Amino acid sequence: MSQVLAAFWRAAAYTLHPRVILLSLLPVLLAGGLASGLAWYYWEGAVDAVRVTLEQTALIAPAMLWLNQISGGMFRSVVGPLVVVLVAAPLLLILSMLLVSAFMTGAIVRLVARRRFPSLERRYGGRWWQSLLWSVGGTLVALVALVLSMPFWLLPPLALLLPPLIWGWLSYRVMSYDALAEHASAEERQQLMKEHRWPLFSIGMITGYLGAAPSLVWASGAILLPMVPLLLPVFVWLYTLVFAFAALWYTHYGLAALEVQRKKRKAAVPASPLQPVSSSPAALPGSGGPAALPSVANGR
Repeated sequence: MSQVLAAFWRAAAYTLHPRVILLSLLPVLLAGGLASGLAWYYWEGAVDAVRVTLEQTALIAPAMLWLNQISGGMFRSVVGPLVVVLVAAPLLLILSMLLVSAFMTGAIVRLVARRRFPSLERRYGGRWWQSLLWSVGGTLVALVALVLSMPFWLLPPLALLLPPLIWGWLSYRVMSYDALAEHASAEERQQLMKEHRWPLFSIGMITGYLGAAPSLVWASGAILLPMVPLLLPVFVWLYTLVFAFAALWYTHYGLAALEVQRKKRKAAVPASPLQPVSSSPAALPGSGGPAALPSVANGR
């Protein structure tokens, strides 16, 4: 874990690099603009639809009525925005991660390689379309896992464990691949992801908890909920910085592990033995070999 911690501190320092900050603005413009536009046109309608659905559902309506009574009517005004936020947050989080993977990770890998690993050979074991398929496949699996696990979120311990586990697995799948795709061969990448599975997954877990932090701010108070449409770009930028930090963390750890792996392979290959010097009579001057034939031919 010492390598994980060393990569953590390096990633934290690199996150403040002006190039990383500048790159983080592009996902904010795309995801934040999209989210703000949808919230501008559909926020009130979505909140009203959630309230009506909850109040008309036979199994939930009595609990809704009781919670509204004991809260003095406040619960009804909060539950609609809260449910919409809880549904939208995972989608925004996944969208931010995919945008970081598409628009930032390549530049981040080149930045780290140029400053820390300038002599590390690039073997291009993963192409852009392979990375895209890998990311889309992992995202679909994560979305299915989220939907299937939602009933267990009602249990407080599992609510704190399951979402970060899913985010951690998705970050591990997507970002470790992207961090190694340019420098490692396919064989090297597969071996590294197998041998370093648990350190890489632990990085993903921590990233999952960091990614959940902005969502907790959304749900922390009823005062912020009506302001969500205006604050969406800010929260998208926070998600983007979290995943930019994760990309830096994976890159520092992955490239360092790749460098160590290559050094071990190079040390394990035995040096080729020197060619022995020939001692045949033909190569020795003065011997009775072919070198003396011209003298015989001259009659000496």
